[in-house]
Parts: sequence; structure tokens; C-alpha cells
Amino acid sequence: MKSLVFTVTNDLNYDQRMARICGTLASNGYKVTLIGRKRRNSPPLLPREYNQKRLPCFFDKGKLFYLEYNFKLFWFLIFRSFYAVCAIDLDTILPAFLVCKLRGKVLVYDAHEYFTEMEEIVRRPAIKAAWSALERFILPRIKHAYTISDGYARLYMETYDRVFEVIRNVPRTSSIPNIETPSTNRIIQYQGALNIGRGLEEAIQAVSELDGFTLRIFGDGPISETLNELVQELKAEEKVEFMGLFSPADLREKTQQAWIGLCLFSDTGLHHQYSLGNRFFDYFHAGIPQISMDFPEYKAFNLKYGVATLIPELNKDTIKSAILELDVNTQMYKQLKMNCAKAREDNCWEKESVKLLSFYSKI
Repeated sequence: MKSLVFTVTNDLNYDQRMARICGTLASNGYKVTLIGRKRRNSPPLLPREYNQKRLPCFFDKGKLFYLEYNFKLFWFLIFRSFYAVCAIDLDTILPAFLVCKLRGKVLVYDAHEYFTEMEEIVRRPAIKAAWSALERFILPRIKHAYTISDGYARLYMETYDRVFEVIRNVPRTSSIPNIETPSTNRIIQYQGALNIGRGLEEAIQAVSELDGFTLRIFGDGPISETLNELVQELKAEEKVEFMGLFSPADLREKTQQAWIGLCLFSDTGLHHQYSLGNRFFDYFHAGIPQISMDFPEYKAFNLKYGVATLIPELNKDTIKSAILELDVNTQMYKQLKMNCAKAREDNCWEKESVKLLSFYSKI
């Protein structure tokens, strides 16, 4: 039985991708441990079919958090028995790389993000230079890697001449309401981290100027306070609801109740332009249409399946226009909703996990 260790910087409970990956491997004969961090307000760990470990950290964000977490992660790994470590993104790769080199173990890289091109990195040249230097040093030395989209895989091949397999963030299939019946409510849903560049400010501005719609924001993150201040400034408290964090199962139930979902990004950095986010798949798996960006990965998918209305640029006016078009054009909305069935049938974890198991069988 091969022992695999996965490393992330979140507190584990709300990471749907890692729950799918670790659960699939554990149920197929691997001994799996997922390592994250324990925050001051972290709820008890949800029961899983694999081992979980949280490393407590005094610092919660910024450079000091990364230094502390990586230091603790190194010492945790150096004494642990395992066959391979899979580092999730650049923010956990250094201790994994060092330990694997010292102990002659296998290192795997899972790029959930195109990390050096994330908006919060691109906007800070010194920070970008540091992460880019780390990436240039380690990625050419990695033999086993995978990522979430064809776009990311092409970028890594062009930059580092390294093959990245593509294992997308698609959900497992589950029962959904009758998708042929259009929703009568007007709940607009965003789910995911509350970070810059996710179209949240623009969505709030758009909904504040419309009547009869409610924007529900599920998640937490660095700009939570800023978003709350914007809602108060626009006097949109009755139109925007901050829902906080939900377990994956509860979130799926809430998503099924929405009218449409939002999968929006700025065009700052290649990370957004070539992404294929979790929420994009989560929405059509829940049977709801969505508003997404006219970026290459979303455009190619939508040309095939037609589950979204795409906007050419991110601002409140393009979002408002898309919302009103879906509201008025009920035939278009119904067609998008019906298209979700075919998309979820072709794009589900039951099929995607075959690629995951094939990948790990070869390392």
C-alpha cells in the first residue's frame, strides 16, 4: 500500500477538490494523509476516509504565516513515513521539495492555481519576483505534475518544458431538482474564496442597481470586510447576503436553490485568463445556468455545452445586461438549464477520477 501525503494551506473542511482526490485514492488502496492548518476559528474536522492533520499556526496571513507554516510542514514531513508527497501549489512546495530530496522520496506537484500569475501576486512586483524565482528553481526538477485546465498545462509546457496532466475540478454526480423547470426565484449565487479579481465588487454594484434580485455570497477571504463596507456604502443590505462558509454537502443544496451562478474574473494575470474554476462545474452540476467570462477555457467549454452566458469584460454594466437578458429571455434561460444535464453527464468526477488513478499508478 503506497503512502501518499498531500499538503495544503487551508483548514481542510471546505476544500472540495482535495476531498475528492484524497477520498478516491483512499478508496482505491492508497494510504492517504492530508495536511492543512488549524486556524483559531476552525471547526472540528469532518470525518473522511483518509487521515487528516492540521498544523496550528500563530500567524494567520502574510509572509509570517507562510514562513511559520512551511517551517512546521518541513519538520512534520521529515520524520513521517511516506512514499510520495503531493504539494498543492507553490505555497507548500518548498518543504515538500526539500524533504523529498533529503530522503529520496517521490515529489508530485498539483497546480490548482497558476500561482505566479494570480492577481494578488501580479499586483506586487517584489512578491511576484520571489514566487517566480521559487517556481523557476523547482518546477524544472519535478517529474510528476498535474493541473486543472488545458490552458494551465500549455503555459507550464511553454515555460518549463514540463508535461502537466490535466485533472479538472469536476464534482461527483448527485441528484438535482427537475432541470426542465425554470427557477421562479431570483437568487444570484457566488461561491468560493472572497479574493480580489473574482468580480465580487462589480456584482454587488450591479445588483444594487436592480430590483427583484438577491445576491448571495458563500465563502470567506481577505476582502470580506471590504465587500461588507461596499454593501453599506451602496445601501444594498437588503439585496446582498453574506452567507459565510458551508460544508460541501450543505453548499450543494443551497446552489440547487439559486437562479443563476457567477463565475467572474478580472483579466489581470494569466491565472484568471486560463482558469477553469470549481464553481463553473458546481453550477451546472446543480442544474443552474451561470454568467461566466469570455476567456479561452470557458468559451471552449460553452461552445460545446451551452451552460452559461459569457460576458466580454468585467464591469457592473456587462453583469447587469447579462442578468436582465436571462430574466427576460425565459426560453434562453430554460435552454441553458436543460443543457446542464448533458454537461454534468459528460463532466463528472466518476470519469475524471480515472485519470487521477492512472496518474498515481505510474509514479
